[in-house]
Amino acid sequence: MHDSKNKTKKTITPKFLHMLPRWFLILASIVIILYALTWGSIAMFDAYYQNKVYPNVYVGGIWFGDKTQKEVATYWNQKNEPFASAKFELRFKSTIATVSGSDIDLGYDADLSATQAYLIGRSDGILSNLYTKFFQKKVDLQPYFRWKESIINDLLDSLSEQIDIPVENALFAFSNNKVTAFKPSKDGLALNRPLALQRIQQAFLTVAKTDQQYIAINLPVDTVKPDVSTSNANQFGIKELIASGYSEFAGSIPGRIHNVALAASRVNGILIKPGETFSFDDAVGDITAATGYQSAYIIKDGHTILGDGGGVCQVSTTLFRAALNAGLPIVERHAHDYRVHYYEEGGFKAGLDATVYSPSVDLKFKNDTPGYILIQAKTDTTNLNLTFDLYGTSDGRNAQITNQKLWGVTPPPPDLYQDDPTLPKGTIKQVDFSAWGAKASFDYTVTRGNQTLEKTTFYSNFQPWQAVYLRGTL
Repeated sequence: MHDSKNKTKKTITPKFLHMLPRWFLILASIVIILYALTWGSIAMFDAYYQNKVYPNVYVGGIWFGDKTQKEVATYWNQKNEPFASAKFELRFKSTIATVSGSDIDLGYDADLSATQAYLIGRSDGILSNLYTKFFQKKVDLQPYFRWKESIINDLLDSLSEQIDIPVENALFAFSNNKVTAFKPSKDGLALNRPLALQRIQQAFLTVAKTDQQYIAINLPVDTVKPDVSTSNANQFGIKELIASGYSEFAGSIPGRIHNVALAASRVNGILIKPGETFSFDDAVGDITAATGYQSAYIIKDGHTILGDGGGVCQVSTTLFRAALNAGLPIVERHAHDYRVHYYEEGGFKAGLDATVYSPSVDLKFKNDTPGYILIQAKTDTTNLNLTFDLYGTSDGRNAQITNQKLWGVTPPPPDLYQDDPTLPKGTIKQVDFSAWGAKASFDYTVTRGNQTLEKTTFYSNFQPWQAVYLRGTL
């Protein structure tokens, strides 16, 4: 019988460990130790750089390892100090504008550079962070250089207004089967904004690199060539008279006669390209005393009053008739509010008129002929009539105005007398004139051979108009 106290206690080893080679156990132990040391080192590294930029980070070639965000921002704010006093002169000949660095807040975005530097190695990707912190030798960020672009754009807008010169196309007259220029074309000028912005940006960068405090920037300006130049006067294929328009304005006051001649001269000589839509308002331009027009009677807000440019509708009406006779498509036309006797002189029936009032009321027609159309105006200030001749290339079209109608004729309302305390007592002054009301229409048909190019009916609704007199009470 054995004494239990003398028994030797045996250690029980798991069976699978007996199956592993000793070298594998040693290797596993080393791996575990290295893993612990690695992650421990990384944790210590991150703890040290908790509020600092990692050691391989540069901004603009400057090393910022071990620096805090505040230190990075402080450095770039100090670099910004020279920019505030920098001056930039933008010039083209005698046109000069100056802007300072402080005006446009020129400089580096210090806070952005500090934030970007600090975030290197601190992304959401664990593996990319490890690579950036321990394997990537150098991360060099470009500092963001900024300025107030809106101020520079506004400055260029202002300079453009002073520098830009509109191009002037040649105007032509038709004589002896040739087109000859009577007003030469002129080149225009235009500020090249994209290139100007490039030069301005380069000047800013020059200050950043050299601390230069004054830089003159020569603005790039392009020469704009006219579409219609004097040199190609005989290249438009203008061969013949294709239509005319006529009207009379006997009885007009001197201011109205002056305005008819002036507006007609603004249209005289204009060339309309094939496929182009002619705009009367664009051709005549601004109608004010500043552009040479005198006071004459106009229709405005339901009244006949004295205003700048009275008589211009005589010109638009005459040109409307010429366009109709040429068989051109009428893109826009407006009738007058009431019948104007000038437009029924010379044997014309009511409805062959066209009023204009820039910018909302215009006369437009399209040149759908194969060649250019030249407009020539003939204003006879002695016999008081106006003719528009259209020269171009006939394509065999034929225009007809038929079925002219006038109905619903109504008499004008009774004359109206209004007391006016600014006129002497017993004085009577007529300020508006009576006109019969009516509705009018005509058919406009354009054909070429057996083909119908245009078929339109034009309508007018003329209101009966009351004569108005002012009666003095002073």
